[in-house]
Amino acid sequence: MNLETEGIILKQIKTINGRRMVLLFSKKYGKISAGTSISERGKSRSALAMRPFTYGRYDIYKSSGTYHINAAEVLKAYYKIGEDVDKYMCASYVLEFTEKLLQENMQSTEIYGLLIDFLDIMEARKKKYMTVVIAFQLKAIKAMGLAPELERCVHCGKQEEIAFFGVQEGGVLCGSCRNIIDSDGKLVLIYSVDFDIISTLNYFFRNSLKSIERITLNERILAKLKVMIKDYVSYHLDIKELMSEDFLQD
Repeated sequence: MNLETEGIILKQIKTINGRRMVLLFSKKYGKISAGTSISERGKSRSALAMRPFTYGRYDIYKSSGTYHINAAEVLKAYYKIGEDVDKYMCASYVLEFTEKLLQENMQSTEIYGLLIDFLDIMEARKKKYMTVVIAFQLKAIKAMGLAPELERCVHCGKQEEIAFFGVQEGGVLCGSCRNIIDSDGKLVLIYSVDFDIISTLNYFFRNSLKSIERITLNERILAKLKVMIKDYVSYHLDIKELMSEDFLQD
């Protein structure tokens, strides 16, 4: 069966006899692993479309559940991402995060659109790349239906005296409920939060990724959110340590 789809290359792996496997996040068919004999090192239209950070159109042959890319063309190459090491590592982290987030053949037009928006923003951005990474992760969490409760205590429903965020509980906690959890000896993955943290989370969840194009988080909020989100995706999405995480810079 011959297929045609737009997609974003997440990863490329060398195999034997000059062949490669690519992980393609396709618009029509979700995340797929596909073999190809097209080398990324050539100068042909197809070769340029086989590199990570490339948004392209792909001609694919499917047989017995396996995929092979026969031809491709570039729709947009985000080559400027590779001109800045910190930007490149942040973008690589998001590609790896997206790879772990999606199941094979899982279609998600929302996350697909988020990833294109992310690459557009990152290519043009000059500094504070982690703000965009954090925003992408939060939007992806929401797209997966796992956004935390931020308006009221997840235990008692009270909207007053919100001062904590419980990763395992999936949202904010008032002081009284936090103390109850503590008395049961279950006080793990609970963080103190203030108005700035909660308002930042709400803003990112409620607004498009494009709306944060010129926003930069201050160091205190950024550091707190990085830790909270890491624990949240580890607990709720089972995404643990990522290989590119050690190279991230704010």
